[in-house]
Amino acid sequence: MAIEIKAPTFPESVADGTVATWHKKPGEAVKRDELIVDIETDKVVIEVLAEADGVLAEIIKNEGDTVLSNELLGKLTEGGAAAAAPAAAPAAAAAPAQAAAPAAAGDDAILSPAARKLAEENGIDPSSISGTGKGGRVTKEDVVAAVEAKKNAPPAAAKPAAAPSAAAAVVATGDRTEKRVPMTRLRAKIAERLVEAQSSMAMLTTFNEVDMTEVMALRSKYKDLFEKSHNGVRLGFMSFFVKAATEALKRFPAVNASIDGNDIVYHGYADIGVAVSSDRGLVVPVLRNAEQMSLAEIESGIATFGKKAKDGKLSIEEMTGGTFTITNGGTFGSMMSTPIVNPPQAAILGMHNIIQRPMAINGQVVIRPMMYLALSYDHRLIDGKEAVTFLVTIKNLLEDPARLLLEI
Repeated sequence: MAIEIKAPTFPESVADGTVATWHKKPGEAVKRDELIVDIETDKVVIEVLAEADGVLAEIIKNEGDTVLSNELLGKLTEGGAAAAAPAAAPAAAAAPAQAAAPAAAGDDAILSPAARKLAEENGIDPSSISGTGKGGRVTKEDVVAAVEAKKNAPPAAAKPAAAPSAAAAVVATGDRTEKRVPMTRLRAKIAERLVEAQSSMAMLTTFNEVDMTEVMALRSKYKDLFEKSHNGVRLGFMSFFVKAATEALKRFPAVNASIDGNDIVYHGYADIGVAVSSDRGLVVPVLRNAEQMSLAEIESGIATFGKKAKDGKLSIEEMTGGTFTITNGGTFGSMMSTPIVNPPQAAILGMHNIIQRPMAINGQVVIRPMMYLALSYDHRLIDGKEAVTFLVTIKNLLEDPARLLLEI
């Protein structure tokens, strides 16, 4: 019985996909729920699994082909026996004999066994000897003569090194290989959206700095108890920033809004996108209703997203939407950057590296752990005063974390 292998049903936000990798070849056995083919969209890689035990009978869409929702990719023969391995066996058995035949015939035609042995023992290349035997055959005597000639030959004079010329001075040395590979759909989509953001909105960035002393002290004091109380969930810095952002978004709803044509859409919830680096590029899974989440729930969600991103298991639903984004370049050592807004969102918060710096506090110079913050925003929707005040609110909440609990 033939079973059709079809592409999955893509959501409305995904128009099509590309066949990334076939994990089976026609004729190979397949087990139920075994991975057959990967479909790459501009958001995630979707795995297509076998519906039953059988043999992959036919591949209709090859790697690199574009596919639509539910389009036929190939066919699976249910319950069939793999034919690829047995068919390969005779060919494999015949290959050595075929490979050996020309070599043996070629050697015997010009070199006798005794001559071949003598040549090998003395490191003589048979092809460099002129044969005097019948039909140009190399005899033992010919090899003996070649050995004597090698012994009596004068040592080769060392070739003087050529003086470097002016032209040689500019010639690059070393390995100068190049590799051309097609851009993945995810990378292409990232490039498209970044260019779109730069060209379609009036983007501006405002900066501030935050003293991380209180947050770091709070984390240091309670991180062990936090982990024990929440089943191994670790307390990081990102949850504090997410909580501070959701509180600030309540006070400045325009930062949490988006533009739809000539309308402004104000969102009564905070779906926070958290930028995560993966082998395929930057992905932004979304914490839904983050304003209702505890620190532990935020940290757990971020940890889950990080693992899924590493394994390539993020779903389209987990990466769709979002009303505001936070990105942390500090994990890679970034001191300062200007993040690009993710349309149709109106703003993005950039975190950076924590650096011990001298600060003037109450007339005294003290060393404090400082972080630069950057807020990029769409100036069509958000005024400069609103953006600056929003960022100052986040700064104040982080420098006095009790405000997050008291919502003041």
